[in-house]
Amino acid sequence: MKVTVVGAGNVGATCAQVVAQKNIVQEVVLVDIKEGIAEGKSLDLWQTAPVNYYDTRLTGSTNDYSKTAGSEVVVITSGVPRKPGMSRDDLISINAGIVKSVTENVVKYSPEAKIIVVSNPLDVMTYAAHVASGLPRSKVMGMAGILDTARYRAFLAEALDVSPRDIQALLLGGHGDTMVPLPRYTTVSGIPVTEMIDPERLEAIVKRTINGGGELVNLMGTSAWYAPGSAAAQMVEAIVLDQKRVFPCCVKLEGEYGLSDMFVGVPVKLGKNGIEQIIEVSLNEAEQELLRSSSNAVKKIMEILDGMNIL
Repeated sequence: MKVTVVGAGNVGATCAQVVAQKNIVQEVVLVDIKEGIAEGKSLDLWQTAPVNYYDTRLTGSTNDYSKTAGSEVVVITSGVPRKPGMSRDDLISINAGIVKSVTENVVKYSPEAKIIVVSNPLDVMTYAAHVASGLPRSKVMGMAGILDTARYRAFLAEALDVSPRDIQALLLGGHGDTMVPLPRYTTVSGIPVTEMIDPERLEAIVKRTINGGGELVNLMGTSAWYAPGSAAAQMVEAIVLDQKRVFPCCVKLEGEYGLSDMFVGVPVKLGKNGIEQIIEVSLNEAEQELLRSSSNAVKKIMEILDGMNIL
Protein backbone atom coordinates (compact mmCIF):
# COMPACT_ATOMS: atom_id res chain seq x y z
CA MET A 1 0.00 0.00 0.00
CA LYS A 2 1.25 3.48 -0.91
CA VAL A 3 0.66 6.90 0.63
CA THR A 4 1.73 10.16 -1.01
CA VAL A 5 2.49 13.44 0.72
CA VAL A 6 2.61 16.46 -1.59
CA GLY A 7 4.74 19.27 -0.20
CA ALA A 8 8.06 18.43 1.48
CA GLY A 9 8.11 21.41 3.81
CA ASN A 10 7.97 21.10 7.58
CA VAL A 11 4.37 19.85 7.76
CA GLY A 12 4.68 17.44 4.84
CA ALA A 13 8.00 15.99 5.98
CA THR A 14 6.65 15.52 9.51
CA CYS A 15 3.57 13.74 8.16
CA ALA A 16 5.74 11.47 6.00
CA GLN A 17 7.97 10.70 8.99
CA VAL A 18 5.09 9.83 11.32
CA VAL A 19 3.34 7.65 8.71
CA ALA A 20 6.60 5.82 7.96
CA GLN A 21 7.33 5.19 11.63
CA LYS A 22 3.84 3.78 12.18
CA ASN A 23 4.92 1.00 9.77
CA ILE A 24 1.42 0.69 8.30
CA VAL A 25 2.15 1.05 4.55
CA GLN A 26 4.76 -0.30 2.16
CA GLU A 27 5.78 3.07 0.73
CA VAL A 28 5.52 6.79 1.38
CA VAL A 29 6.14 9.06 -1.62
CA LEU A 30 7.16 12.64 -0.89
CA VAL A 31 6.63 15.15 -3.74
CA ASP A 32 7.80 18.75 -3.98
CA ILE A 33 8.26 21.36 -6.69
CA LYS A 34 11.74 22.37 -5.46
CA GLU A 35 14.53 20.36 -7.05
CA GLY A 36 16.05 17.75 -4.75
CA ILE A 37 14.11 18.65 -1.59
CA ALA A 38 11.74 15.66 -1.61
CA GLU A 39 14.53 13.30 -2.67
CA GLY A 40 16.82 14.58 0.08
CA LYS A 41 14.26 14.47 2.87
CA SER A 42 12.98 11.03 1.89
CA LEU A 43 16.55 9.71 1.81
CA ASP A 44 17.24 11.24 5.22
CA LEU A 45 14.06 9.69 6.62
CA TRP A 46 14.84 6.29 5.09
CA GLN A 47 18.18 6.33 6.88
CA THR A 48 16.32 6.51 10.21
CA ALA A 49 14.58 3.18 9.50
CA PRO A 50 17.37 1.04 11.02
CA VAL A 51 17.33 3.28 14.10
CA ASN A 52 13.56 3.52 14.56
CA TYR A 53 12.79 -0.06 13.40
CA TYR A 54 10.38 0.36 10.52
CA ASP A 55 10.23 -1.11 7.02
CA THR A 56 8.28 1.59 5.17
CA ARG A 57 10.20 2.64 2.06
CA LEU A 58 10.42 6.35 1.30
CA THR A 59 10.64 7.80 -2.20
CA GLY A 60 11.22 11.42 -3.18
CA SER A 61 10.11 13.10 -6.40
CA THR A 62 10.54 16.55 -7.88
CA ASN A 63 7.16 17.15 -9.50
CA ASP A 64 7.00 13.66 -11.06
CA TYR A 65 3.54 12.43 -10.13
CA SER A 66 3.96 9.14 -11.98
CA LYS A 67 5.76 7.89 -8.87
CA THR A 68 2.57 8.47 -6.87
CA ALA A 69 0.51 6.11 -9.03
CA GLY A 70 -1.79 3.81 -7.09
CA SER A 71 -1.73 5.77 -3.85
CA GLU A 72 -4.36 4.79 -1.31
CA VAL A 73 -4.22 8.18 0.42
CA VAL A 74 -2.75 11.52 -0.68
CA VAL A 75 -2.01 14.31 1.78
CA ILE A 76 -1.76 17.80 0.25
CA THR A 77 0.30 20.27 2.27
CA SER A 78 1.38 22.43 -0.67
CA GLY A 79 0.99 26.19 -0.58
CA VAL A 80 2.62 29.39 0.57
CA PRO A 81 2.25 31.18 3.92
CA ARG A 82 0.93 34.72 4.00
CA LYS A 83 3.83 37.18 3.63
CA PRO A 84 4.15 40.91 4.41
CA GLY A 85 2.20 42.97 1.88
CA MET A 86 0.15 39.96 0.76
CA SER A 87 -3.61 40.27 1.07
CA ARG A 88 -5.91 37.42 2.05
CA ASP A 89 -7.18 37.40 -1.54
CA ASP A 90 -3.61 36.99 -2.81
CA LEU A 91 -3.09 33.99 -0.53
CA ILE A 92 -6.37 32.40 -1.62
CA SER A 93 -5.55 32.91 -5.30
CA ILE A 94 -2.02 31.49 -5.10
CA ASN A 95 -2.85 28.50 -2.93
CA ALA A 96 -6.04 27.63 -4.79
CA GLY A 97 -4.04 27.49 -8.01
CA ILE A 98 -1.47 25.24 -6.37
CA VAL A 99 -4.07 22.93 -4.79
CA LYS A 100 -5.99 22.68 -8.08
CA SER A 101 -2.87 21.70 -10.02
CA VAL A 102 -1.72 19.21 -7.38
CA THR A 103 -5.18 17.63 -7.12
CA GLU A 104 -5.49 17.18 -10.88
CA ASN A 105 -2.08 15.47 -11.00
CA VAL A 106 -2.93 13.27 -8.03
CA VAL A 107 -6.24 12.10 -9.50
CA LYS A 108 -4.60 11.43 -12.87
CA TYR A 109 -2.39 8.75 -11.35
CA SER A 110 -4.50 7.67 -8.34
CA PRO A 111 -8.17 8.05 -9.32
CA GLU A 112 -9.36 6.06 -6.27
CA ALA A 113 -7.26 7.90 -3.68
CA LYS A 114 -8.65 9.52 -0.59
CA ILE A 115 -7.40 13.11 -0.41
CA ILE A 116 -6.54 14.88 2.85
CA VAL A 117 -6.04 18.65 2.53
CA VAL A 118 -3.79 20.51 4.97
CA SER A 119 -3.11 23.64 2.87
CA ASN A 120 -4.47 26.98 4.12
CA PRO A 121 -6.96 28.55 4.24
CA LEU A 122 -8.00 24.99 5.09
CA ASP A 123 -11.75 24.94 4.53
CA VAL A 124 -11.72 26.73 1.19
CA MET A 125 -8.71 24.70 -0.02
CA THR A 126 -10.72 21.53 0.74
CA TYR A 127 -13.46 23.03 -1.42
CA ALA A 128 -10.91 23.68 -4.18
CA ALA A 129 -9.62 20.10 -4.03
CA HIS A 130 -13.15 18.71 -4.09
CA VAL A 131 -14.04 20.66 -7.23
CA ALA A 132 -10.72 19.95 -8.98
CA SER A 133 -10.83 16.22 -8.22
CA GLY A 134 -14.41 15.50 -9.23
CA LEU A 135 -14.45 12.91 -6.45
CA PRO A 136 -17.38 12.32 -4.07
CA ARG A 137 -17.32 14.18 -0.78
CA SER A 138 -16.43 10.99 1.07
CA LYS A 139 -12.98 11.01 -0.56
CA VAL A 140 -11.95 14.64 -0.07
CA MET A 141 -11.51 15.97 3.44
CA GLY A 142 -9.62 18.63 5.35
CA MET A 143 -7.39 18.20 8.38
CA ALA A 144 -8.13 20.85 10.99
CA GLY A 145 -10.39 19.50 13.69
CA ILE A 146 -7.88 16.89 14.87
CA LEU A 147 -5.21 19.57 15.22
CA ASP A 148 -7.54 22.01 16.96
CA THR A 149 -8.88 19.41 19.40
CA ALA A 150 -5.32 18.22 20.06
CA ARG A 151 -4.39 21.73 21.16
CA TYR A 152 -7.55 21.98 23.25
CA ARG A 153 -6.88 18.62 24.91
CA ALA A 154 -3.22 19.45 25.53
CA PHE A 155 -4.13 22.71 27.24
CA LEU A 156 -6.76 20.95 29.36
CA ALA A 157 -4.35 18.17 30.33
CA GLU A 158 -1.88 20.80 31.50
CA ALA A 159 -4.50 22.71 33.48
CA LEU A 160 -5.96 19.59 35.10
CA ASP A 161 -2.62 17.78 35.52
CA VAL A 162 -3.97 14.64 33.84
CA SER A 163 -2.91 12.53 30.88
CA PRO A 164 -3.96 14.00 27.51
CA ARG A 165 -4.87 10.44 26.49
CA ASP A 166 -7.83 10.54 28.87
CA ILE A 167 -9.36 13.69 27.37
CA GLN A 168 -11.91 13.48 24.57
CA ALA A 169 -13.20 16.61 22.89
CA LEU A 170 -15.31 17.80 19.98
CA LEU A 171 -14.93 20.90 17.85
CA LEU A 172 -16.99 22.18 14.92
CA GLY A 173 -16.81 24.87 12.27
CA GLY A 174 -14.09 26.50 10.22
CA HIS A 175 -10.37 26.35 10.98
CA GLY A 176 -9.38 29.68 12.50
CA ASP A 177 -10.88 32.42 14.60
CA THR A 178 -14.44 31.15 14.11
CA MET A 179 -13.89 27.54 15.20
CA VAL A 180 -16.44 26.23 17.71
CA PRO A 181 -14.99 24.20 20.63
CA LEU A 182 -17.76 22.40 22.53
CA PRO A 183 -17.03 22.12 26.28
CA ARG A 184 -20.38 20.36 26.68
CA TYR A 185 -18.97 17.45 24.68
CA THR A 186 -15.56 17.44 26.41
CA THR A 187 -14.82 14.67 28.91
CA VAL A 188 -11.98 13.31 31.05
CA SER A 189 -12.32 9.51 31.12
CA GLY A 190 -16.06 10.01 30.68
CA ILE A 191 -16.34 12.76 33.32
CA PRO A 192 -17.71 16.05 31.92
CA VAL A 193 -14.87 18.56 31.95
CA THR A 194 -17.26 21.16 33.37
CA GLU A 195 -17.18 19.18 36.64
CA MET A 196 -13.39 19.36 36.87
CA ILE A 197 -12.57 22.97 36.02
CA ASP A 198 -14.15 26.32 36.76
CA PRO A 199 -15.92 28.18 33.92
CA GLU A 200 -13.41 31.04 33.78
CA ARG A 201 -10.39 28.76 33.32
CA LEU A 202 -12.28 26.68 30.76
CA GLU A 203 -13.22 29.79 28.78
CA ALA A 204 -9.58 30.92 28.82
CA ILE A 205 -8.51 27.53 27.43
CA VAL A 206 -11.16 27.73 24.70
CA LYS A 207 -9.86 31.17 23.69
CA ARG A 208 -6.27 29.91 23.70
CA THR A 209 -7.32 27.02 21.46
CA ILE A 210 -8.94 29.37 18.97
CA ASN A 211 -5.70 31.37 18.83
CA GLY A 212 -3.52 28.25 18.95
CA GLY A 213 -1.90 28.75 15.55
CA GLY A 214 -1.31 32.45 16.14
CA GLU A 215 0.39 31.76 19.48
CA LEU A 216 2.94 29.54 17.76
CA VAL A 217 3.55 32.00 14.93
CA ASN A 218 4.25 34.70 17.52
CA LEU A 219 6.73 32.44 19.30
CA MET A 220 8.54 31.01 16.27
CA GLY A 221 7.90 33.46 13.47
CA THR A 222 6.41 30.64 11.39
CA SER A 223 3.54 28.18 11.42
CA ALA A 224 3.49 24.95 13.42
CA TRP A 225 4.44 21.63 11.87
CA TYR A 226 4.82 18.82 14.42
CA ALA A 227 1.17 18.79 15.52
CA PRO A 228 -0.34 19.43 12.04
CA GLY A 229 1.85 16.77 10.43
CA SER A 230 1.03 14.25 13.16
CA ALA A 231 -2.69 15.03 12.91
CA ALA A 232 -2.70 14.36 9.17
CA ALA A 233 -0.80 11.12 9.77
CA GLN A 234 -3.48 10.01 12.26
CA MET A 235 -6.10 10.46 9.54
CA VAL A 236 -3.96 8.41 7.14
CA GLU A 237 -3.71 5.63 9.71
CA ALA A 238 -7.47 5.58 10.29
CA ILE A 239 -8.08 5.15 6.57
CA VAL A 240 -5.41 2.61 5.62
CA LEU A 241 -6.14 0.42 8.67
CA ASP A 242 -9.92 0.87 8.33
CA GLN A 243 -10.09 1.88 12.00
CA LYS A 244 -13.52 3.57 11.89
CA ARG A 245 -12.14 6.37 14.06
CA VAL A 246 -14.43 9.30 14.89
CA PHE A 247 -12.65 12.60 14.26
CA PRO A 248 -13.68 16.18 13.52
CA CYS A 249 -12.75 16.80 9.86
CA CYS A 250 -13.61 19.36 7.20
CA VAL A 251 -16.14 17.90 4.77
CA LYS A 252 -18.79 19.08 2.36
CA LEU A 253 -22.14 19.28 4.09
CA GLU A 254 -25.30 18.49 2.14
CA GLY A 255 -28.00 19.35 4.63
CA GLU A 256 -26.34 18.16 7.82
CA TYR A 257 -26.52 20.70 10.65
CA GLY A 258 -28.86 22.70 8.44
CA LEU A 259 -25.99 23.60 6.07
CA SER A 260 -25.63 22.85 2.36
CA ASP A 261 -22.77 23.26 -0.14
CA MET A 262 -20.57 24.20 2.79
CA PHE A 263 -17.12 22.96 3.82
CA VAL A 264 -16.65 23.02 7.61
CA GLY A 265 -15.46 20.73 10.37
CA VAL A 266 -17.88 18.19 11.85
CA PRO A 267 -17.42 14.75 13.46
CA VAL A 268 -17.05 11.96 10.93
CA LYS A 269 -16.19 8.25 10.89
CA LEU A 270 -12.96 7.54 8.99
CA GLY A 271 -12.32 4.13 7.44
CA LYS A 272 -11.04 2.48 4.27
CA ASN A 273 -13.65 4.29 2.15
CA GLY A 274 -12.71 7.71 3.52
CA ILE A 275 -15.54 9.50 5.26
CA GLU A 276 -17.96 6.68 5.95
CA GLN A 277 -20.41 8.63 8.07
CA ILE A 278 -21.10 12.25 8.99
CA ILE A 279 -22.22 12.34 12.60
CA GLU A 280 -24.78 14.94 13.65
CA VAL A 281 -24.72 15.81 17.34
CA SER A 282 -27.41 17.79 19.10
CA LEU A 283 -26.55 21.47 19.47
CA ASN A 284 -28.20 24.00 21.73
CA GLU A 285 -29.25 27.37 20.37
CA ALA A 286 -25.98 29.11 21.30
CA GLU A 287 -23.82 26.37 19.75
CA GLN A 288 -25.92 26.33 16.57
CA GLU A 289 -25.52 30.09 16.23
CA LEU A 290 -21.74 29.82 16.62
CA LEU A 291 -21.63 27.12 13.93
CA ARG A 292 -23.80 29.24 11.65
CA SER A 293 -21.51 32.23 12.16
CA SER A 294 -18.43 30.11 11.46
CA SER A 295 -19.93 28.66 8.27
CA ASN A 296 -20.87 32.15 7.08
CA ALA A 297 -17.24 33.21 7.45
CA VAL A 298 -16.13 30.21 5.38
CA LYS A 299 -18.84 30.92 2.79
CA LYS A 300 -17.49 34.43 2.23
CA ILE A 301 -14.04 33.05 1.41
CA MET A 302 -15.55 30.42 -0.88
CA GLU A 303 -17.38 33.21 -2.73
CA ILE A 304 -14.12 35.16 -3.09
CA LEU A 305 -12.53 32.08 -4.68
CA ASP A 306 -15.54 31.56 -6.97
CA GLY A 307 -15.12 35.13 -8.20
CA MET A 308 -11.55 34.45 -9.23
CA ASN A 309 -12.59 31.80 -11.81
CA ILE A 310 -9.68 29.57 -10.87
CA LEU A 311 -11.59 26.30 -10.42
